[in-house]
Amino acid sequence: MGLFLSLERSLALMLISLITACTLSGCSGLQARVTIQNYYQYRHVDKPGWKLGWTWAKNETILSMAGAFATKQGNCSSFKFQTPPHSCEKSPVIADLMPDALSENKPDGCCHGGLLAAWAINPSKSFSSFEMTIGNLGTNPNVQAPINLTLMAPGPGYTCDLIEDTDPTVYSDIGGKRQLQAYRTWKSTCTYSSFIANQAPVCCVSLSTFYNPKITSCPTCSCGCREVDKNTVSCIREGYSEPESDSFDNNDIVQCTDHMCPVRIHWHIMTNYVTHWKVKLTISNYNYERNYSNWNVLIQHPGFSQSTTAYSFNSTMLPSFGFSGTFSLQYCSSGQDSDTYPASPHVPGRTLADEVALFWGIEYYNDELLYAEEDKVGAVSTQILLRKDLDSFTLRNGWALPRRIYFNGEDCQMPLPDTFPMLPNVSSSLKPTNPVFLLCTYLTFKRLFT
Repeated sequence: MGLFLSLERSLALMLISLITACTLSGCSGLQARVTIQNYYQYRHVDKPGWKLGWTWAKNETILSMAGAFATKQGNCSSFKFQTPPHSCEKSPVIADLMPDALSENKPDGCCHGGLLAAWAINPSKSFSSFEMTIGNLGTNPNVQAPINLTLMAPGPGYTCDLIEDTDPTVYSDIGGKRQLQAYRTWKSTCTYSSFIANQAPVCCVSLSTFYNPKITSCPTCSCGCREVDKNTVSCIREGYSEPESDSFDNNDIVQCTDHMCPVRIHWHIMTNYVTHWKVKLTISNYNYERNYSNWNVLIQHPGFSQSTTAYSFNSTMLPSFGFSGTFSLQYCSSGQDSDTYPASPHVPGRTLADEVALFWGIEYYNDELLYAEEDKVGAVSTQILLRKDLDSFTLRNGWALPRRIYFNGEDCQMPLPDTFPMLPNVSSSLKPTNPVFLLCTYLTFKRLFT
């Protein structure tokens, strides 16, 4: 039995593949191997981990299992004169074992505590496998494909296609020296939707620069609106209920802010050198009860087409398919230069594409974004040095500010372009005072007081 997830042309290129290979094993049952493969480039499965469910087509049971466990055994009274099966549930729910599981219960690729890394960050930890023996097949030893596949990773958001036949899986034996082919393989595709997973956005973006004292905050009510009482320190996010017990996972209790987002991403333009420019990227956690393990941030910006160095984060470039051209087309008219809306400079004979860079923490250093406390928020930051493309780089019109930002695969709420910190207008009141006028004023006062 096999399951495979693919997302084709999607912003979140994370794919979940569950492949179960069934081989005939005497009359006692069929041996099956299930593999969940995460192909999403920048969406991982965090704590408490994935849970996989399905409904058996007939009256099948799980006789035994290695590398995972069914959360309920169910009613196995019909097996009272036999060894009780691992699970007799019509619709079992399977969870991963922890890494410290007993060695005899750990097949290859299992036991990651339900965690799956993003494919672009650590492909070797982006999959998980377990094995089970399927019984109670009746006179026909060929088990039918299950139905109603569900994937919680760890919460809702994933929708799975029908389980269907595919080419039999080939797997290794004897330390990779021998190849075996599964008796039969099924597959299914599960895709993620943020609209299903979240009642409100989970992150927002704020901006600042060295050339403008103005700080562009996250849009008000980006992730919900705060309570009227401004003295309240902790808030429950809009659309979420009050926790009923101490066992409740209080991921929705956040520090009260005007944006009410659990996570804020801040982009600050620090310095403009001759051949390079520098940015400080800060990620702040406003959750009071939740750490973000193995977090990542995806940023869309044309400046990433040049050499980029992040000093305190890991980083890599991702294919920019689907990102090109959307920013300048949305905000600017062709041939116009506006101080209000950001635009990519037009270079004759050249198409400018917004590049995509992925950043994540360094293991054992800053790969966990800690929860907030009453007097401070959890935060990680890095400085990013970018080489200039002299044909396109400019500080005008907000070009040096990011186009889109994602945190753990979730689209963050951006400020409106007309609120961006811009270069001072030379014709505005910020224009330096005429030195001749200053000299005349000085001489006048000198005469009056001497």
